[in-house]
Formats: sequence, structure tokens, C-alpha cells
Amino acid sequence: MSTHRRDFLRSSLAASTLVSIGGSTIPGFLARSARAAGIPAGGDRILVVVQLLGGNDGLNTVVPHGIDGYHRNRRRLRLAEARLHRLDDEIGLHPGMGRMAELVEGGRLAIAQGVGYPNPDRSHFRSMEIWETARLDNRPDALEAGWLGRSLDQHPPRPGEDTPALHIGGGRSPLAMKARSVAVPSLERLDQFKLQLAGSEGERRSAREAMGDVARPDRGDDPLLGFLRRSTLAAYESSRRLEEVVGESAESSYPNYDLARRLEQIARIIKAGFGTRIYYTRQDGYDTHANQLDPHAALLNELSDSLAAFHDDLDKAGLADRVAVLVFSEFGRRVGENASHGTDHGAAAPVFVVGPVRQAGLVGEHPGLEEADLDEGDLRFHTDFRRVYAAMLGHWLGVPAAPIVGEGFDPLPLLPESRG
Repeated sequence: MSTHRRDFLRSSLAASTLVSIGGSTIPGFLARSARAAGIPAGGDRILVVVQLLGGNDGLNTVVPHGIDGYHRNRRRLRLAEARLHRLDDEIGLHPGMGRMAELVEGGRLAIAQGVGYPNPDRSHFRSMEIWETARLDNRPDALEAGWLGRSLDQHPPRPGEDTPALHIGGGRSPLAMKARSVAVPSLERLDQFKLQLAGSEGERRSAREAMGDVARPDRGDDPLLGFLRRSTLAAYESSRRLEEVVGESAESSYPNYDLARRLEQIARIIKAGFGTRIYYTRQDGYDTHANQLDPHAALLNELSDSLAAFHDDLDKAGLADRVAVLVFSEFGRRVGENASHGTDHGAAAPVFVVGPVRQAGLVGEHPGLEEADLDEGDLRFHTDFRRVYAAMLGHWLGVPAAPIVGEGFDPLPLLPESRG
């Protein structure tokens, strides 16, 4: 290979906008993320995690309208029973969650009540660390990897395989996805996945031709050539496949919400046959200390409509039984409303799972609302969140849960067990 061609390829790769991983740009990610052309989607199960940032008011989400303590503690924020989507004689979903109520009726949504952990921390940052790492200790290594990141470390991808996990959305990459041996990409938009070669159209055409020339198996054993074979062509092939995903022009059936757009991007990647098994995205705005009613209703409407559109999209593609969606927040809100017509940081809250659930509707009893039942004015948890994670890992993904969440956390019966 000529010196000119070597220099040209070096400069072309250096000028390429590939993908952001922890603030850096590396072609190696695309080498791992491109599965060989022609391999079908396969049967692997997929987990999508939606984190509700700020601490969702579970009491006005899964509403205990038939329990006296709700009416005593919620006067301005009380939701009328007639407007709720009934789940049983005592519990109903928020009026804005009609599409999620339809998922319950269709046998596709489970609601785990009273989820939390011992000695709850009401700090956003500390509680998020606990939920995202599945660790309650303060050891120095506690924040080195998240609960999903540790699952990735158990089975790191082989060369040529798709990235096993992907964060879709702005802001920092979630601690939950942090791993020791696997770099998890974080994309705000799907088009960031594209390989964008700099220069004029002619220069870009020359770069593509050079990539194809470099990839020929008869080009020798030059070390630089070997590197370019492994990384450059894989990057180009991954870019080509993802450009097809980005370039789809079908009319969207998703509502015009930020969360819906992120879930739509995840669905497009899944339908394109990529082998990524874990996706993570977030919805912000749940820290409702003042004038809560209308903003909270808007958030729950966005959540409900977005999740339903995502499920419907996958169902039409015949993929709904392969995908489970876990929805959680770092804590609930206090039982009593505050003087600003809002709610302050609390403890236990509901967790949602969308997919081929074992039992649709409510899982577990609603925490008691009498004074003696409360934990310093907060709902007292009865289901440790690590049991939910154990179900996602052990039952759904087929990953041993005990090394990640610890011993003694039996999986909550939310999803069918993996057969291998």
C-alpha cells in the first residue's frame, strides 16, 4: 500500500464523526457494533429501561382512591375516582394514563407496588446511585459499575458483534450502564450513528473506494492494513446499515413527545436486526415540589402514550414478545401534600413492566396509608427493588442475578423465565 494511500486513510478516519463514548470518538466501537451483513435479528430477548428522573409521585400515578388515607392526605392534589382508570375496587391509574390502562387490559402491563429499599435516602443523587448500582453500601468501588454494566461485564461482546447496550438521550450516560470492560455508547439522535466522511463528494467517494480496497483479503499482512481491515470496513458497514435505518421514510405513528421519539429510535434499531439487548432512556421533570397537578398529568400522559406507541410498533413487527420495558423512578413522593400544592421527596413507589408479563395489573399490595404504616410520613416499601432487577436479569435476560444484586433477592414473578 502506498504512503499516499496510508496517509489518506489515516486523515479520512481522523476526520470521521463516528460515535461518542464517554466524550471520546473511537472507530473501535463501530468495529464491535457492526454485525456481518445478512445475519437475521435472532431470538435474543431485549430489555428497555425508562428512568423517570426527579422522583415520581406514585400515589397520584397508581391511585389508592378506595383507601381512606389517600383522601386525608391529598386534598388539593386528590384525583377524583370517576376520572381514574380502574384496576380494582381500591386502585386506579391516573386519568392521563389511558393507553397504559389499555396495556393492562391487553395483558401487557404489570405494576409492582411498594417497591423500594431499606433505610431510604431522599437525596436525588444518592438514591439514583443506589438504584443504578443496586448497591446500598458506601465502599469506594460501589460506583465503578452499574447493575446493567456488571451484567455486560459477565458476557462482553466478541469482535464483530453489535454493541450489547445503548443509551439513547441527552445528558450524562447513566451510571446503571457503566461497565469495567465494555464501552456503552450514548447517542442523543440515531443519525449520530452514521459515519460522516469529511470533504467533497468526490473525496468521500475516494475514501469509500479506499476502504473497500483495504478490506480485500489479498492485501497482505501489513499491521496497519490489518487494523484498517478490522476497524475501517466494520465502521463503514455499520454506517451503511444504520444509514438505512435513519433513512426510513415511513410515516411515524408515534406521538410528538421527546420520550416517544427516543423510543421510536430504539424500535427502529431493534427492527433493523441489531443484536443490542439492553437500551436505556430517561424522562425528566418529576421533581414536582410545587403546583404539581398539571405538570404531573402532562408527564404521565407522555409516558403512557409513548410506551403504548412503542409496544404497538413492536407488536406490528412481530417483536413485542421479545421486548420488555422496565419503568422506575429513584423514589416516590411523600404521602402528604405540601403547602405549595406539590409533594416532597419520599420513598416507596410503583414500578412498571411492559411486555409478555406473567400477570397483568397489580403485583403486591398497596402500602398502608395509616399513620402507623408510614415510614416518617412516607410509604413503607415491602418489595426490594433488587427483586425487580433479579427478574429482569435472571428471568428475562438469562444472566445470573446474584453476582449483581446480591444473595437473597428472589426474582419477582414479572416475566417468563429464559430457557437458555
